[in-house]
Amino acid sequence: MVIYMKICLGGTFYPLHDGHKALLRKAFQIAGPNGSVFIGVTSDSMVKKKEGIASFEKRKQIIKHFLVEEKVISQIIVQSLCNKFGPTLKGDFDAIVVSPETQPTAEEINRKRKFIGKKPLQIIVIPFVLSEDGKPISSSRIRRKEIDEKGITLKED
Repeated sequence: MVIYMKICLGGTFYPLHDGHKALLRKAFQIAGPNGSVFIGVTSDSMVKKKEGIASFEKRKQIIKHFLVEEKVISQIIVQSLCNKFGPTLKGDFDAIVVSPETQPTAEEINRKRKFIGKKPLQIIVIPFVLSEDGKPISSSRIRRKEIDEKGITLKED
């Protein structure tokens, strides 16, 4: 497997669920022990419309706590994203890790990078992590209390 040095990914990451954890783990696996991973976390202004989402600072701390447990905290850069592209258009990255849901954005990033004369990013698509009911784990399903962060179906009262 080719080892990339500078990997990027982005999202809201709240609540941090098994699908997010799979994306993060894959990014660090690809970066290798000497690589770096840029994690773009949507800004408070970008998520204002969605209820039940923690502040940027709280989401950043939750991600950092998970990455301390994974023993990869020294390899990260976490920044606020004010738009869906963040630094990917001009930044020096080798690859972007996405889910099938965000793959179209990665393809758009590559079209824009090509237009401005930057090399395209290797797009690494991680399959959805499925919940107990066979549907993808998603933050919106968790907020609706259909499933928990591990994809276990919650019983209705």
